[in-house]
Amino acid sequence: MVKETKDGLIVNIKIAPNSKKNEIIREEEFVKIKITAQPIDGKANKALVEFLSKNFKIPKTSIKILKGEASKDKTILFETQDKEKLKKLKEIL
Repeated sequence: MVKETKDGLIVNIKIAPNSKKNEIIREEEFVKIKITAQPIDGKANKALVEFLSKNFKIPKTSIKILKGEASKDKTILFETQDKEKLKKLKEIL
C-alpha cells in the first residue's frame, strides 16, 4: 500500500534481513526489501533507512518507521514534499 499524505508518502513493506544483497523487489501485493544486516539490536532497521536514503536521495532523518520496529512488516513514512522524489517513490514502490 502506498498512500500520499500532507507529510509525504506512507508505504507498507516487508523486510528480509540477513540477505545476500540489498535490493527492492516489487511483488504483486507488496514491496519486499532485502537487507544484508542482521535483525539484531535494530541493525536491520538502521540499514533499511540508510538503503532507502541512498536509493531515493532522501535524508535519513526524513525516513521514519511508523509501525513494525520489531517486525518484518513495516510502515514507512518518507517525509518529503518534493514532487520528483514522490513520483520516483511511487514508481518503484
